[in-house]
Amino acid sequence: MNAAGHDVAESRDRARHVVGHVLGRLGVAAFVAVLLGFFALPMLWLATAPFDAGASIRVSVPEFTLANFRALLDNPFAVGSLVNSAVQAGGAAALVVTLAALAAYALSRVQVPGRDLLLYLLLLMSSIVTGTAAMVPIFELATRLNLIDTHLGVILVVSGGLLPAAIFILKDFTDATPASYEESARVFGASPLQILRHVVVPLIRPGLATIAVWTVANVWGGFLLQFILIRDPGLAPGSVILYTLYTEGGQPDLPLVSAFSLVYSLPVVLMYVFVSGRYGFRFHGGIKR
Repeated sequence: MNAAGHDVAESRDRARHVVGHVLGRLGVAAFVAVLLGFFALPMLWLATAPFDAGASIRVSVPEFTLANFRALLDNPFAVGSLVNSAVQAGGAAALVVTLAALAAYALSRVQVPGRDLLLYLLLLMSSIVTGTAAMVPIFELATRLNLIDTHLGVILVVSGGLLPAAIFILKDFTDATPASYEESARVFGASPLQILRHVVVPLIRPGLATIAVWTVANVWGGFLLQFILIRDPGLAPGSVILYTLYTEGGQPDLPLVSAFSLVYSLPVVLMYVFVSGRYGFRFHGGIKR
């Protein structure tokens, strides 16, 4: 009887363990499903509302129409704002990538006293003194330099804020490149700029691509700096024009907002997919391991 009772108790414990394990897995699955739904619903709305004749804040089966996109084309500033965004994001990316590559190479190869401390201070100050905190002096400086209502003003301001982090990231890629490659090129008479262009840059292309995508995404989705520095609607980027898509009653025009949001998000998504497929955003430097 004792042996039988022991077997029964053991079977009950095993059953409780199995039930507890199943309930735990079901709880985790339910939590993940709720979490995925929380993030998926806005994406589902973005994919369906632009094609819905009665677009609302609710996700529903759309009454298919292209009238929202035709209304978007009739807006005098919508299409031009995409071009403005591309100019500002592309200009900032080119400037940040170029200056970050030069600075990262110099900091990686030249033994400057306090080099690491300087780099960390730049990164720390750029994180503390954000664009919002420095908006008044930035606006004052841009006004005195006649950079208000210019793409150049936006490019210079946003590039200055992104450069410290870009240099910090790109220095890791540059540190991973073998110095022996550069020494070989130097033996054949290559100048430092030639070494950077023909030896270092091909090796750190994944890092350069990462910085470029990161810069474009920041500028493309930026609002406050562009809103302050650009007053002419003809020069405003898409993030600012999106803010103006309201009805006369002050309510957001959901058909226009949804259509413009979809069009506005596609370029960055496609760029990310292209660069990720080509380089994979390998954060271990430019040399394959």
